[in-house]
Amino acid sequence: MSMGNLSRNKMIVTTRTLKVVSIMSSCDPYVLKGLSHEDCLILFTKWAFNDGDERQYSKLMRIGEKIVKKCKGVPLAVRTLGSLLFSKTDEHEWILLRDNEIWRLEQRENDILPVLKLSYHYLPSHLQRCLTYLSLFPKDYLYDTDYIIQFWMANGLLASSNQNEEWEDIGITYFKELWLRCFVQDVTDRGSFYLFKMHDLIHDLALNLSQRECLTVNRQPLKVVEKVRHLSFSLDSPLRVPQALKKLKPVRTIMVPSLPFSIEERSIDESFVNACILNFKYLRLLDLSCTLLEELPESIGTLKHLRYLDVSRCPRMKKIPSSICKLQSLLTLRLFGVPLIEVPESLQSLISLRILEITTDAPLLRDIQPGCWSSLQLLHLHECYMLESIFDGMQHLTSLRRLAISECVRLISLPRSLKFLTKLEEIDIRRCQEINLCMEVEEAEDQDLHLSLKTFSVSWSDALTDLPRLLLKGSASTLQSIKIIGCKNFEVLPEWLQNLTSLQKLEISYCPKLSSLPEGLDRLTALTQLKIKDCPTLSERCRRDGGADWPKISHVPEVEVDPPSSSESESE
Repeated sequence: MSMGNLSRNKMIVTTRTLKVVSIMSSCDPYVLKGLSHEDCLILFTKWAFNDGDERQYSKLMRIGEKIVKKCKGVPLAVRTLGSLLFSKTDEHEWILLRDNEIWRLEQRENDILPVLKLSYHYLPSHLQRCLTYLSLFPKDYLYDTDYIIQFWMANGLLASSNQNEEWEDIGITYFKELWLRCFVQDVTDRGSFYLFKMHDLIHDLALNLSQRECLTVNRQPLKVVEKVRHLSFSLDSPLRVPQALKKLKPVRTIMVPSLPFSIEERSIDESFVNACILNFKYLRLLDLSCTLLEELPESIGTLKHLRYLDVSRCPRMKKIPSSICKLQSLLTLRLFGVPLIEVPESLQSLISLRILEITTDAPLLRDIQPGCWSSLQLLHLHECYMLESIFDGMQHLTSLRRLAISECVRLISLPRSLKFLTKLEEIDIRRCQEINLCMEVEEAEDQDLHLSLKTFSVSWSDALTDLPRLLLKGSASTLQSIKIIGCKNFEVLPEWLQNLTSLQKLEISYCPKLSSLPEGLDRLTALTQLKIKDCPTLSERCRRDGGADWPKISHVPEVEVDPPSSSESESE
């Protein structure tokens, strides 16, 4: 489409309704047809059976053909119902789906909600509740499982018969079930969490089904149902609590969602927060992130049921009241990206806390007392600019699984006491320019560590010259992924790398001084992915056609090495 000549510019409008066509149309519309019955059947078979298994179930295939015919060529409906029947071989279950009463409902033009509602009907009740909760976010929202699972957890939507299973693991299982059943899409695996979206028709379905419990407050007239429990204030709504909402005593959620990765904060004042605290005594979740809130009121301490509090990325926030330490039910506390915040030292008294993300230089980071934060699963230190060393007492964080440190520019080392954290699975260090991770095996007890690290990553650290041998060798049987990115003075990969027998992924990027791979990498038989980028000398040595280090990595199924620049090739 031409942009230079305005008279020649074209616009393409896509819509599902002919009403929009009649308003916009200046020429005849092109009406897309649905998939053919044959293509729908192929798609259905792909989602309903493992490859080739359909040949063993001719009766199920005949029932499936009739189900597919009722989907009227809509791929989303075919895929969703196919995934619903995946691994089900009981003929009775297929017949129930084929003959369900919902097919008899009169459908409006291009309306597939009844079909999707049918797939929702067959979801287990715990997944139904989790799916409808997602309707609180706007369409096309980029969801993050780290946040969503904590939202579910705060509202008691996660359940398990196994007392030893962590809530976070249960949440990931729920998410994967929704993914498998095609209720979420565009999924990106980020290692310890996933990003995903919902198809807008699935979002419509969630909205349709959640009307009695979930309400998005916008500029439209409110239709308030007394049983509403979850409130989300849309991007275009003023942040105030209308009189009609003050009658909703069962409210559990107050959200002020922002667009993911948005740099704009929403205006808010203390009166909004006061109204929420005064009227909604049973709040479980209060998300005020990315707003211009300056201070939390002391009355925040009266919300004794509160499990989730987020005031992250509130640039005007100056102080957290000491009354926050009365929130003994609090599971998640997000205080990061708040530059000048004052935090009460008694924060360690929040003994139920599982997630703590914080920006502060307060004394609470200097010494952890026994018995404090013993339930903590994730600790994220962000922009703690005065922090030079992590506090003593890390060994008391006996439940810690993830440690993230970002933009702590004066931090120079990690504590050796990390060796006592046998549940620690992930260490992620970003933009800590002064940190050096050298941590050698020194004592007799260091020789036989049984740690549980699965992923280790360090990025954009100028001072990095070595890796923490103590922690990585102690996790030789569990460590699956190592990433080293943007460490310009990192010169040598250690020889002991060959002992990490469980290593599956190794990524090295933007490390210009790293010139070769260590001996013994061919012993890493579990290694399936190797990525080398912007490491000029190393990339040359790892060429498939004669690179000196290629024999060390030729056994790896997926090797991605960027080619050396032409100037470097010519100089050689």
